[in-house]
Amino acid sequence: MDAPAALQPADALVRAGQPLVVDTFAAWREAARELLVHGIPPEQVTWGTPHMDDLLSGTAPVSGAPPTAEASHNPSTPPTEPLRPAPHIPRSLMEMLQSAACCRVPDRWAFLYRVIWRWQQGEHDVQSPADEDGARLHAMVKAVHREEHDMHAYIRFRERPEEAGPPRFVAWYEPRHDVLPQVAEHFVARMGKISWMIATPDASVLWDGHTLHNTGPLVRDAADLEQGSKDGGEALWLTYYRSVFNPARLNTEVMHQHIPTHRWKNLPEAKIVPQMVSAAALGARKVGQYEAVGQRKGTTIPIAPEDAQPDREQPSTLDECRRCELWEFATQAVGGEGPKRAKIMFVGEQPGDQEDLAGQPFVGPAGKLLDRVCEAAGVDRDTVYVTNAVKHFKWEPRGKRRLHKTPAQREIEACHYWLDKELASVKPTVIVALGATALKSVLRTANVTLKNSLGKPLRHEGRWVVTTYHPSYVLRVPGEDAKRDAFNTMVEGIKLAHDLLQRPIDVPDA
Repeated sequence: MDAPAALQPADALVRAGQPLVVDTFAAWREAARELLVHGIPPEQVTWGTPHMDDLLSGTAPVSGAPPTAEASHNPSTPPTEPLRPAPHIPRSLMEMLQSAACCRVPDRWAFLYRVIWRWQQGEHDVQSPADEDGARLHAMVKAVHREEHDMHAYIRFRERPEEAGPPRFVAWYEPRHDVLPQVAEHFVARMGKISWMIATPDASVLWDGHTLHNTGPLVRDAADLEQGSKDGGEALWLTYYRSVFNPARLNTEVMHQHIPTHRWKNLPEAKIVPQMVSAAALGARKVGQYEAVGQRKGTTIPIAPEDAQPDREQPSTLDECRRCELWEFATQAVGGEGPKRAKIMFVGEQPGDQEDLAGQPFVGPAGKLLDRVCEAAGVDRDTVYVTNAVKHFKWEPRGKRRLHKTPAQREIEACHYWLDKELASVKPTVIVALGATALKSVLRTANVTLKNSLGKPLRHEGRWVVTTYHPSYVLRVPGEDAKRDAFNTMVEGIKLAHDLLQRPIDVPDA
């Protein structure tokens, strides 16, 4: 005998050319398992839902049970292929299918069966977002999860009078996807034993404090719930909402991004938000800033580091200097040497390794080369005051050696204090800046270059300034010709400094 008309196997319905009518994920899963066992591909299956009245009127629901013995031996039953093993679907994919089944798209059951069919055929990339079907599956899952999140956030319960009986709290919501059952579990955990109901256009859930009841639609719209509810809790909520609303920080675009437009109509605060937004546009935003502005401590204005230094007692000796961090790694500070009233002052960059150990400027290889330059220029080295722009040796380790490292601008500026004291004490007529660092320190600016200043005397603060190479540059420049040219440039620079002693600072150039 044939299977009962009210309950037919899925494969029998498909072979008979009838749609498979399912309304839950459990019914679809059992039908899909049966179809896979019989090897029926997706293109041969038509899926339907109980709401498709015209198309599916008179069709029987699908059965999750295997065909009966009578049906399998009925001569009218067409022959079938040998049964395949029951499909094995990984848990991760099954969870995605279960979530996607809540997504309200017309072909969801057909699409989910295509996904599970492809997996059974060995196409496991169907679960990957890089696959066309996999991308759609991930998008459906994401839409469902988003709807669950929104429902958690935007449901507003209304309290009913105690004399009205349970449920004590009621809420209306219009979900875009079938997420009511899982959202109900969320509120069961939050609401404890207080009775409540969530109504939607298609279904309702009631919690009596012990058991969750799933039913069909019980009310038509939100207005049915408002009639029998108290307004005390809602009034308190609106008072709180007004108190935390800050017109000075209002951003309507962000507000609409966070709460979609279709959600506003069922939110109690939607009644007062338009008025508050209008008030903000008419001046409440400015008023709302008064209190915040009064509490501000002011705007930070960037200034030069030396101008921000507090008035404090300056170090009396160079050995006590802690104006920058270089003293922590140097052996000692190295001051200048020479006559107390020298007419020419040489300013180098910083002491080197041997100067740091000896505590005297220009006593290493660079100092010996400077002696040769002075001799070639006809200037007695003993009549010149020599010092450095930075008084401590800045270095970095390289094996067992300490290699020179160029001082930073803030370290140069920290040593201006000592260079100014030397200039005030020695009162030189001409300053010879040995290298770019010394030139920037003497002129108090970083907007100068060594290349553009060579051989060009400058007037600065009532003195002549001459620029030339540092002796260490002559020592390290590659090639004998380059060394000779650099040496001669230094000689010419010191000769120029000696000649400037005879030219008053206020006499214009020829």
